[in-house]
Amino acid sequence: MVKAIVGANWGDEGKGKITDMLGETSDIIVRFQGGANAGHTIINDYGKFALHTLPSGVFYDHTTSIIGNGVALNIPVLFKEIGEIVSQGVPKPKILVSDRAQIVMPYHILFDEYEEERLGKGSFGSTKSGIAPFYSDKYAKIGFQVNELFDGKVLKEKLVRICEMKNVLLEHLYHKPLLNPDELYETLMEYKEMVAPYVCDVSLFLHKAMKEQKTILLEGQLGSLKDPDHGIYPMVTSSSTLAAYGAIGAGIPPYEIKKIVTVVKAYSSAVGAGAFVSEIFGEEADELRKRGGDGGEFGATTGRPRRMGWFDVVASKYGCRMQGTTDVAFTVLDVLGYLEEIPVCVAYDIDGEITTDFPTTGDLERAKPVIEVLPGWKSDIRGITKYEELPENCRKYVEFVEEKIGYPITLISNGPGRHEIIRRGYTD
Repeated sequence: MVKAIVGANWGDEGKGKITDMLGETSDIIVRFQGGANAGHTIINDYGKFALHTLPSGVFYDHTTSIIGNGVALNIPVLFKEIGEIVSQGVPKPKILVSDRAQIVMPYHILFDEYEEERLGKGSFGSTKSGIAPFYSDKYAKIGFQVNELFDGKVLKEKLVRICEMKNVLLEHLYHKPLLNPDELYETLMEYKEMVAPYVCDVSLFLHKAMKEQKTILLEGQLGSLKDPDHGIYPMVTSSSTLAAYGAIGAGIPPYEIKKIVTVVKAYSSAVGAGAFVSEIFGEEADELRKRGGDGGEFGATTGRPRRMGWFDVVASKYGCRMQGTTDVAFTVLDVLGYLEEIPVCVAYDIDGEITTDFPTTGDLERAKPVIEVLPGWKSDIRGITKYEELPENCRKYVEFVEEKIGYPITLISNGPGRHEIIRRGYTD
């Protein structure tokens, strides 16, 4: 069976924990899109980790972790991560890298920094990991696939050609130092040495695994609202964050994806710029940020304080619909235990018109939240493993959200640890 684990909102929903948990009964975990621009924070028996490229199921010795063809592969970052987890006592993971995955080049990171600098106040809030320049090059057909590292002559010729193009921008737009194709070639040869033992035809590997009835998890990065087609464009990422893209980014048929677990946070948070209707500020936001996650709501990649807000029914319902949700994993519910009352954004007011349908960006920028307030439960729910043992107001909150978004909440996370989870009808 193939399952996808994806986010409903802006990212930061807790997908890493859910992947780590479901990895226990999985054979293969595949990262299918995105790069090292966002991270998954995971707490398990080995400790606390922030992963950026490795799939979040990498902590089990029975799993194979795969970097799919849809990933923006930063090779040094991948191998630095492997070294870091092994140094913390994790068994060296079984890794496969798609021969069709494309490589984040050193100049992609430079161009990302230069463009954010050039845009100034109009910048996109990039993590400066090279993602937008990488995907721009991929679709302009001037990127480098992993398999190209193994043909030195063709690689050298291509580097010369591409450096000529890039240097025009560096000289005349950014006024920065020019690229040297010989230096880049040496760097790519170092990359080749690192990645060579792991390269394979991932699509073929997965084809065989599916024939053998293996359990495969597809792990997405960020969430629906950061999708370049269906998100809050242009404040989005550069690869599709939807489960449907899992088939493309891993190289499998779309009909093989049987279960789509969409991770939804019990409140809202976001890193980076863009419309955020239920956002809160000041002391109210500071308190939620301080209590949120494990050690507070700060980006796993950048360390930036996350923007905070109350649960957004409109955005979450839309996010689940775009993912094709079969199951909702409702996370960080325990964080809300300090509140007497819990506000929920149940609709948007756009120029006096009330809607529960998620609009395009122009209308979204003008939207004001319509708030409904629910009673809190004022207690610590960590350690509870049965749904019926949750406080009544806590259950009412879960059921209110479930009714409003229209998708079944079958997993509830009530703490950051691997086993702090309540199964509410979820079946493998």
